[in-house]
Amino acid sequence: MNTSVAVDTPESVGLSSKELAKIDAFLQGLVDDGTLAGVVTLVARHGKTVHASAIGMKDIAAGEPLALDTIFRIFSMTKPVTGVAMSICHDLGFWQPDDPIARHLPAFEGVRVFDGVAPDGLLKSAAAQSAPTLRQLLTHTAGLSYGFDPNDPLDRAYQKAKVWESETLAEMADKVAALPLAYQPGTKWKYSMSMDVQGAMIERWTGETLPDFYRKRIFEPLGMVDTAFHTPPEKRARLAKLYRFSPTQKKLLEAPSILGRDYETPPKLGNGGGGLVSTAADYARFAQMLLNGGELDGKRIVSASALQAQMSNHLSDEILAGGFGVGLQQIRPGYGHGYDGAVFHDPDAAGVPVGKGTYQWDGAAGTWFWVDPVHDLLYVGLIQRFAENSPPLQKITQTMMADAYLD
Repeated sequence: MNTSVAVDTPESVGLSSKELAKIDAFLQGLVDDGTLAGVVTLVARHGKTVHASAIGMKDIAAGEPLALDTIFRIFSMTKPVTGVAMSICHDLGFWQPDDPIARHLPAFEGVRVFDGVAPDGLLKSAAAQSAPTLRQLLTHTAGLSYGFDPNDPLDRAYQKAKVWESETLAEMADKVAALPLAYQPGTKWKYSMSMDVQGAMIERWTGETLPDFYRKRIFEPLGMVDTAFHTPPEKRARLAKLYRFSPTQKKLLEAPSILGRDYETPPKLGNGGGGLVSTAADYARFAQMLLNGGELDGKRIVSASALQAQMSNHLSDEILAGGFGVGLQQIRPGYGHGYDGAVFHDPDAAGVPVGKGTYQWDGAAGTWFWVDPVHDLLYVGLIQRFAENSPPLQKITQTMMADAYLD
């Protein structure tokens, strides 16, 4: 599949050019009114790229337009890639879903659960009623947190422990294991640094750094030439500026990245939860591999069975009805979680017109994607605006895309 330009007409795969143009017009309106700096989108169906567009600016101040090969910080769209890395490791026999985390990271042996704050300010903890498992780690139900909320006493403990300043992923995982879990394993859904802990496991199992493993086992075989944990100097000019919308000034302002990343040099830690940069064409190749059941252009990346498990819901009805979620990704009946990504297992119940089994996620700077196995379709949308108070572009484009099917 050539994902650099549209190579077939939408009608050749049962899509309406007119309806796809309406999506572009909607996105152009968001650029025109200053909601977005720009957006790159790509649509492929039946393995054929039939629509690709670049609207707006890569750099507002410089007046430089976006291009189809602009590189974006995709942040949490890294998570499904980590899910595939874990699925590869499952194929290699390294783990099973019901394994205790401690079987693979011994520091998690005997981990306890947060039980409030004592008068002296120390965290209280209780015994875990069950050991957190790999399945829970892969679905944000193991009890971990992210450590970013200064109003949360457990997150403050993550910050005090300098979890994100660790020298290695193994050290990071050990620091997390030394802190209490946020809740009893398997009883809640809480967005967390579970994928970074998975990264520590992958390095332990394979003896390779996370960036090397991803490059050798995913990016190079898939031909993802611009996807990595950093952007080398010769590609730096293609990296999109990052913006945040100022409610007071009513406009986009250039924003620093998070976690102090400059993206020009390889990071100290391979952040499996949010560290990648990519392009629309590259991520579309990853998404096409998901649609193809684990292979692309005759190269198998992961088994179909491991990928099917990754792209299936693993949450109980109780958790689905628990009112959990993060940002625009709200867990609810019909919309659960697979391994390192969300799944529409009952789209009608979830209220979004996509096919059953649609697997998706988004990123902190507004990027989004989904793969719809029923319609054999992938959609990649890349923007560079931090997502707070941003329009629900994933849901909007999914709803508009429903009108584009001719068959």
